[in-house]
Amino acid sequence: MALLENKVAIITGGACGIGEGTARFFAENGARVVILDLDQTRAATVAADIVAQGGLALAFGSDVRRPETIRPAVGRTLDEFGRIDILINNAGIYPRRLFLEMTEAEWDEMFDINLKGIFHTTKLVAPHMVLQRSGKIVNISSVTFFEGSANLSHYVATKGGVIGFTRSLARELGPYNVSVNCITPGAIEVEREKSVATPEEIAAIVSRQCLSRRLQPLDVARVCLFLSCELSAAMTGQTLNVDGGLYMH
Repeated sequence: MALLENKVAIITGGACGIGEGTARFFAENGARVVILDLDQTRAATVAADIVAQGGLALAFGSDVRRPETIRPAVGRTLDEFGRIDILINNAGIYPRRLFLEMTEAEWDEMFDINLKGIFHTTKLVAPHMVLQRSGKIVNISSVTFFEGSANLSHYVATKGGVIGFTRSLARELGPYNVSVNCITPGAIEVEREKSVATPEEIAAIVSRQCLSRRLQPLDVARVCLFLSCELSAAMTGQTLNVDGGLYMH
């Protein structure tokens, strides 16, 4: 039996990159996948591909800054599948900006999407996990929090917030058999990477990894699966690096 057989997973930012890789991998492992993304057209394409390959998937155009766009997706998921077993909080942005040049609007946008977006989605999903006395929440942070990367102070601040939120929520939801864990990816080879980093910058990062290869969305998806299935039944409040050995803590 597949590790996620008949489990229902909501994945934010599921139309590309880590989110898309996780949605496809979860479907291959038996999950019923619900993809939320600002890009509804692309989300629908990923869902259609999953269905064409024999899986079950739904897609919704949702903006994690606006709970009114998330609520219908959660309602439809419950109507269609009767439960929510897994939430992958993956949606996020990472534009680079020197702090001295950063505007308040840029700071606020980063927090609204990367941190408050997790608040909105979890606020709508967690009560159902509490009622069913089971659930797995996986929050996607970033290894930049441990590195303190330059030109990303707003991004690093949100990703540190994600780790703090993970730890505190694990304490609160543990009595209901709901696990909350976190993943800190390193430099993952995704489409958007080309707009924020040069090949030379990426090569420099890979040279510092213990594993001298580009990391793929599937590398993160595999750890998402581990944290979403019974193999991690005794784990909560933890943060796992998926960075090829770039940073150790």
